[in-house]
Amino acid sequence: MDSVLRRLPRPTDPNLLVGFETNDDAGVYRLTDDLALVQTVDFLTPIADDPYTFGQIAAANSLSDVYAMGGKPVSALSIVGFPPDGDATVLEQILRGGLSKMDEARCTILGGHSVRDDDLKFGYAVTGIIGPKRIWRNVGARPGDVLILTKTIGTGVIATALKAGKAPANAVEAANASMATLNRGAADALHEIEGLAGDSAIHAVTDITGFGLLGHAREMAAGSDASFRIAHTKIPFLPGAREAASSGYLAGGLKSNREFVESCVGFAANVPEEIRALLFDPQTSGGFLFAVAREQAAAACAALERHSLRGAQIGEVVAKRSPLIEVA
Repeated sequence: MDSVLRRLPRPTDPNLLVGFETNDDAGVYRLTDDLALVQTVDFLTPIADDPYTFGQIAAANSLSDVYAMGGKPVSALSIVGFPPDGDATVLEQILRGGLSKMDEARCTILGGHSVRDDDLKFGYAVTGIIGPKRIWRNVGARPGDVLILTKTIGTGVIATALKAGKAPANAVEAANASMATLNRGAADALHEIEGLAGDSAIHAVTDITGFGLLGHAREMAAGSDASFRIAHTKIPFLPGAREAASSGYLAGGLKSNREFVESCVGFAANVPEEIRALLFDPQTSGGFLFAVAREQAAAACAALERHSLRGAQIGEVVAKRSPLIEVA
């Protein structure tokens, strides 16, 4: 997709504040000096056996990009692909699950569009609002910053193990709970830090989704003209994730991520193979990875705790070097 987008003419509208050039999480369009729209769209094939839970996860996943830009979701349009001979009660439960999360986010569903599709798909196009001068980007990390992760890693390998009937119940439960958790609390915590320390405290933010932890870290590091040093022992993993990776339950997306990103990653000899794999694992509705000024790192973690979240300090930003990302 990137190779195709690079061949297209760039938009020239001066009100387009964030487009697709830096692979940011959502687009931002200025309406006035004080108000801009944040817009994103995302949809999924089923990642949970229970349709209500799947609907919740799809909604949380779609909302996440607006939160990652620092915006407030306000409205959404549903996107549905459903088999022509599918059970209507299943679709109802999916929609109810999505509605429950949209209600939690105080985001109004305006309507949507559905098509007949042999493969079930569900998600939303979400619109949010933001101050044009208060946008979080996935670039801007500075040497000396601390890298903080707000959710555990491993949804991809657990989903793959689930499809094979090999995922333990506690692993599936933990993964579903993580994926269905809105990133609103994480966004609120970061806004609190800005309120205390000023707009310059949070330097770069992204949410961890299909490119995996290292794929999104690569985008942030390259766009910031800096390098990252990550400690693998500091990264939190879902229950059963390491076992699933060790057993070979690796999604195709994991392998693609590894092929694309591994050339710019240097692993220390003591990093186990299953950990290396998990760092490329595509995540659904993952948490934030953000770079914060070192003097505000403890306050950021405390703010996350006030929102019942854990902030794991997984590494630091250093001056640009080769490899772009070091995992020790």
